[in-house]
Amino acid sequence: QVRLEDSGGGLVQPGGSLRLSCGFSGRTSTTYAMGWFRQAPGKERRERELVASITSNGGNTYYADSVKGRFTISRGNAKNTIYLQMNSLKPEDTADYYCAAGLEYLLHISQVGYWGQGTQVTVSS
Repeated sequence: QVRLEDSGGGLVQPGGSLRLSCGFSGRTSTTYAMGWFRQAPGKERRERELVASITSNGGNTYYADSVKGRFTISRGNAKNTIYLQMNSLKPEDTADYYCAAGLEYLLHISQVGYWGQGTQVTVSS
């Protein structure tokens, strides 16, 4: 059984930075593509927005237009951990962020097979 454990959220001022981490266990991590989705306050689970994703070997990445140039997704050397470096944070980035994994390159919520428990990010002065 795949287990994802995400962490690193918190309260940060506009313009600040945070780094989210997600640990993968239970299966061979290099088989799975991974990514980060976010669920803004008042939105439902099915409305989670794809923020960034990375292929199983780390060779390709995808970013939502709203975060391009500010966020960077990466996989650790052992490929069983992914990170989301978030810079120049804006109030509209406030959301619960969820690590996700799937057997295909994650470009849509329907491709997610496994979810982390979520970590809250609040951007406010």
